[in-house]
Amino acid sequence: MTGLAWLPRAIVLGLIAFAIFGPLANLALWAAAEQWYFPHKLPVVYGLKFWHQVFKPSSDAIVSLGNSVVIALLTVVVSLALAVPAGYALARLSLPLRGLIMLAFLLPQAFPSVAVYINVARIFYSFGLNGTIAGVVLVHAVHGLVFAVWIASAAFAAVDRDLELAARNIGAGPLRTFFTVTLPLAAPGIVASAIFVFLESLDEFTGTFFVGVPDVTTLPLLMFTASVAGNYQIAAITALILLVPSVGFMLFVERFLKADVLAKVGT
Repeated sequence: MTGLAWLPRAIVLGLIAFAIFGPLANLALWAAAEQWYFPHKLPVVYGLKFWHQVFKPSSDAIVSLGNSVVIALLTVVVSLALAVPAGYALARLSLPLRGLIMLAFLLPQAFPSVAVYINVARIFYSFGLNGTIAGVVLVHAVHGLVFAVWIASAAFAAVDRDLELAARNIGAGPLRTFFTVTLPLAAPGIVASAIFVFLESLDEFTGTFFVGVPDVTTLPLLMFTASVAGNYQIAAITALILLVPSVGFMLFVERFLKADVLAKVGT
């Protein structure tokens, strides 16, 4: 029995690895398959034909990728424009009902997204925002603020107040102290929140579907359309394209979001 003590642990690790890498392996197979049909367990013909279709200059995927990146960048700008002052106020000022204010930013995640977006689309239609980049950005920013405000608040709370007092003691005013001391020290957390907002916007589907269709098409919408139409190769390639920035940025975030910042989230 002693010699097999490692077996349960190996089985658990194997199941976890399969759950993580199994779907990725399936995506990779579909992305490289030109022909794959029942009853074959693996693709019959491999090739890059569908990659050429996705990346040709006139492809819908290129337009959708451009739309996704533009919308994500605009969402970051809007979210940070609101989150930086809000995060500073929540971290530094003695606000009444601070806990409820923090909780309010989580409310968009507390309700079924389909019901919320149907009503948002109806309201946006009356303002002429349906089918526009601005409308999609506003919808994405609602979810982006959850990450932006909470992480920005934690980043400002992690800044040592003594450093701000030292700057004030040598003659720096409140604004100069903020821009030369507080903001640079909180910058790693703010950069991390910007990356989270960017990735959330890049992968957002439901809000874009109800507010942006048919005039605004993003990569998640293209992936959904391809899947419904049975173009699994196109859907797989699109999914892999979305996966690259997610993995890359998450590794990048690991260097910025330190334990002392995480410890202050929600405090």
